[in-house]
Amino acid sequence: MTTNSVPTNPHRAVRWWLIFVAALIALMVLVGGATRLTESGLSIVEWKPVTGSVPPLSEAQWTEAFDAYKKIPQYRELNAGMSLSEFKQIFWWEWSHRLLGRFIGLAYLLPFLFFLWRGGLSGELKRRLWLLFALGGLQGAVGWWMVASGLTGRVEVSQYRLAAHLVLALLIFAGIVWTVRRLKPRPLIAASARLRFTSALLLVLTFVQIYFGALVAGLRAGRAYNTWPQIDGAFIPSAERLWFETPWWRNMFDNVLTVQFEHRMAAYALFVLAALHAIDAMRSRAGSAASGALWLFAAVSLQAVLGVLTLLNQVPIDLALSHQAVAIVVLTLAVVQVERLASRQQTHAQLRAVPIGQAG
Repeated sequence: MTTNSVPTNPHRAVRWWLIFVAALIALMVLVGGATRLTESGLSIVEWKPVTGSVPPLSEAQWTEAFDAYKKIPQYRELNAGMSLSEFKQIFWWEWSHRLLGRFIGLAYLLPFLFFLWRGGLSGELKRRLWLLFALGGLQGAVGWWMVASGLTGRVEVSQYRLAAHLVLALLIFAGIVWTVRRLKPRPLIAASARLRFTSALLLVLTFVQIYFGALVAGLRAGRAYNTWPQIDGAFIPSAERLWFETPWWRNMFDNVLTVQFEHRMAAYALFVLAALHAIDAMRSRAGSAASGALWLFAAVSLQAVLGVLTLLNQVPIDLALSHQAVAIVVLTLAVVQVERLASRQQTHAQLRAVPIGQAG
């Protein structure tokens, strides 16, 4: 390689920045999970994107925040008689979740503006990064839309909106992981169309499973039917119990039994598909794709075990958060596997940014 050759990794600084943001989003998801599990998500009843960064600093401000919480149905129906000290415990979870969201916004925007100023981003990469930033802004609005659903007429947030909030967060996370992968040159892998298809199907099914998991959390469905492999006395419950609500499709989102059942069935499908994909990758001798498929299958297997343990123990916070953390690992590995096997429409040279490469 001569001294005039193009650097092999001209986007190193951008990659590390995006990896840091992705790690923050993963942490944000876990803090959000803890906020849900501790029933803390409705403790702050106003959306103040700027001034909300400062928590109550005096006893009068704490009393004011507590009095606002006392006006919503959750307090009156679930937490009547709660002390100010108990309120502070749930407040800090929600405040930390929101503060972390604000921090992620700054951690994304400020370096992005710096890279734009340096002029080291290609047009395609800039469009991708602007899209991710726009989705991040939308995520903040979706978060408040979710909270608002629990302030009147309900004692918890809508499971529909909770699922949308979680899936959007992990869609942004997946987009960042994909972008990071695309910023580093790698050799193409000779793989069959079947192997590429099953990797993409695994990614889609992972998102479906995450969506079902969010519905389970929103309905507290994990605290019911705490047996395995049977559910409601059978491996497949009766149709009368699964589909009693009308119209029938509402059962898929509102019926606790149906929601937990579809979450289980999706888990079985994900496990089987991950196993078949791994076997296919090994038989095909697909190089790094084979090891990637094995790691993905191992993560899916661990996720299944944690899911069963979480269910049997009626959703203790440590197991529930471990289950959620491994879900993020599964999603990461699924995204990486799809990207690894995907045909690169855009070469690394097309994404190359010489100013940043020289700086990094």
